[in-house]
Amino acid sequence: MSFKRTLEKYLQRWKEQENRKPLIIRGARQVGKTTLITDFAKTYQHRIVLNLERPADRRYFDDFDDVQTITEALFLSHGIHSQAMKNTLLFIDEIQESPKAIQLLRYFFEEIPALHIISAGSLLEFAMQKIESFPVGRIEFLYLHPLNFQEYLKAIEKQMLVDQLQQVPVKPFAHQALLDAFHRYAIIGGMPEVIKKDSQQHQLSDLAITYESIWETYKNDIEKYTSNDTERKVIRHLMDTSTLYLDERVKFQGFGNSNYRSREVGEAFRTLHDAKIVRLVYPTTDLQPPLKPDLKKSPRLQFLDTGLVNYTLGIQIEMLAMADLNSTYRGAIIPHLITQELISLEGITSSLPHFWVREKAQSNAEVDLLYVHQKLVIPIEIKSGSTGSLRSLHQFIEAVDHPYAVRMYGGEFRIEKAVSPGNKPYLLMNLPYYAGTVLPEYINWFVSQPVNSF
Repeated sequence: MSFKRTLEKYLQRWKEQENRKPLIIRGARQVGKTTLITDFAKTYQHRIVLNLERPADRRYFDDFDDVQTITEALFLSHGIHSQAMKNTLLFIDEIQESPKAIQLLRYFFEEIPALHIISAGSLLEFAMQKIESFPVGRIEFLYLHPLNFQEYLKAIEKQMLVDQLQQVPVKPFAHQALLDAFHRYAIIGGMPEVIKKDSQQHQLSDLAITYESIWETYKNDIEKYTSNDTERKVIRHLMDTSTLYLDERVKFQGFGNSNYRSREVGEAFRTLHDAKIVRLVYPTTDLQPPLKPDLKKSPRLQFLDTGLVNYTLGIQIEMLAMADLNSTYRGAIIPHLITQELISLEGITSSLPHFWVREKAQSNAEVDLLYVHQKLVIPIEIKSGSTGSLRSLHQFIEAVDHPYAVRMYGGEFRIEKAVSPGNKPYLLMNLPYYAGTVLPEYINWFVSQPVNSF
């Protein structure tokens, strides 16, 4: 099975740069970093691949202190002539195992700029804490996430559906086929190993061992970076219980019916956030860009992968029988997945989408997602039902100076003229769930059309 990732276009652009810096691919374990770079390495004449979890590979950085000697030793041991430097990729995998290797990247950039260097690692934030002088400005980052829906379709060789998904707006005849494919993706999620096994077996029961292995690996990884038993216990408690709170904003004090203090839970969640396993998504009250998270308000939890969430909640079989996944787990699964889809589009930044709140006496409101397009902040609600049920979206649209809103649901694409309870006319673009990875294209198309054309 071949995984064609969106990040490949950034890698090709990086390769063609004149003033190229060493590149670090960041992301949680098992999202496909090694596979991505191994495939990309085939575009080079020569490849040197190191895995720093292996002592034999790590010794180049343990034994030598300068990059000239390291490079000479690498080229000699791999039988590559130094004149082939410009056509050689050095791939340093699991670089978090050697903080010294991370620190030396700056000297590769300064002293051996002709050599193409890509490194990858998990839990890099913790490794970076051990570096006295981080090479700021001497390296670049890219971020890899679980496969999004468009990447999933490519992986299962549904190129015709990919072509239809990229049509803006989508043709009506393609709607049901895309919705059916999205249904399966929404159940199993985007972890490469899971998708590979599902394409071979197509039995949910066969995926349990894979999910359990991934989740347990995350637990064990994180515990390596805790400093005491209490911290380990809190993190394990959060990983065992936090998916149960997917449908609500969370308070740290006593989280998960525990006796843990707010500070202990907050620190543990921030550790999981840095590891990109459970992210804290804080709301904003802004109506204009730039959007700023309000760290004084309660956050939502965003997990690395919705398929892992479905597995830990034990709801995958239930989801198979649903015609519309909007009601899954009190309506929380699809908004979580759409948020995951938007995160997956961010290859050059680790920023998170925002949601909007207004907290006033007798007039609380919460909009699922906000999308910034140029100077516009466009509200996105994720739910089925009539436009009259979009109370929070109406409060938002009445407070901004533009007429554009989006509702993602299980129905077909359509645009309707609507009026808020405060008599403000606006345009509501109704998008099928599967349009998450092409949402930027849809919004660009939406706001570029003459308002009177609808």
